[in-house]
Amino acid sequence: MKTILVADDHTIVRLGITHIISTLPIPATVVEAENFDRVIHLLETQDVDLLVLDINIPGGNNSQMIDAIRLRQPSVRILIFSGYDEQLFAINYMQAGADGYLVKYSPEEEIKIAIRTVLNGEKYMSAATRQQMLNMLNTHREPFANPLSTLSAREIEVMNLLTKGVQVARIAEMLHLQITTVSTYKTRIFEKLGISNIVELLEKVKMYSPSI
Repeated sequence: MKTILVADDHTIVRLGITHIISTLPIPATVVEAENFDRVIHLLETQDVDLLVLDINIPGGNNSQMIDAIRLRQPSVRILIFSGYDEQLFAINYMQAGADGYLVKYSPEEEIKIAIRTVLNGEKYMSAATRQQMLNMLNTHREPFANPLSTLSAREIEVMNLLTKGVQVARIAEMLHLQITTVSTYKTRIFEKLGISNIVELLEKVKMYSPSI
């Protein structure tokens, strides 16, 4: 019997994933968490085979969640289930230690495949993300031909919010950071991308990530 932990702050999402798991030919018990503190509590009190994790969950919101999870249960399989843009976030979270990345608008069949794949000890990512990783590994091209690839997972999170018009103070509140810390991230982003304002940031993001 597998134990699967579904972590998302939206009840309807947890119900949907739980229903999909119930249709799989895998004997499984599903437990739920609505915030990251609850995730940590459950990982400290029971063995979990698979964690389906929303990266925009209260109390978490960054790739450092992976380290906190692995500290409690090193062998747990982690499938990121996110509404965040795959092209910007998937590789960063896979490199941080996740076993799969799936966007929330994926069809039911793809969700089933992702869950089975990760439970079987394999990595799951979309064809687009696989191609993106291959491009990064292509020795005949510059390793960071896409300047967005030079950004850390946290810098990408801040950049994503900046492109949506969110102010620095609000970003600090959302990510549980100091305002000065967010300002530092903003400065680093601008330096790495060779830009000086939000308009240029939007243009850069549209150029290298057309889906934004």
